[in-house]
Amino acid sequence: MFVQMMVQHHRQGIEIARLGAAKGKTPEVKTLASAIEVTQQDEVEMMLRWLHAWSQPLTAASDAHDHHGGLPETDRKQIAALKGSKSFERDFLNLLIAHQDDALQMAGAESAAGANREVKQWAARVESSRKAQIQQMLDLLDRRK
Repeated sequence: MFVQMMVQHHRQGIEIARLGAAKGKTPEVKTLASAIEVTQQDEVEMMLRWLHAWSQPLTAASDAHDHHGGLPETDRKQIAALKGSKSFERDFLNLLIAHQDDALQMAGAESAAGANREVKQWAARVESSRKAQIQQMLDLLDRRK
């Protein structure tokens, strides 16, 4: 279920990152967004291979979020509003920080209590990388002040 949920979560992250790569003004934001997009696309492909190998559905049941602390998907309205934002970089960074924090929380739960060793190891890497991304984005926000 974690992998199924993370596929959808990553797809939203890719959508947000693509906006940052296209609409960002500073090289730091554009580079970060592009790197996140590439990384998460690679991870989606890996997760889909796992689900196929395990003969599992590619999507989680509609109530799956209830079993992972109720973490919601990123609000579609927020993603749509970002497209027309007058303060794009600030709003992009804030939305992506929240989105990556949700991934961090889900990965933390999986790395602590997951059943599959390979998935637990990957979840621990997700935790580490998302923490670093969040810190980088917070630093970028601080520089904007």
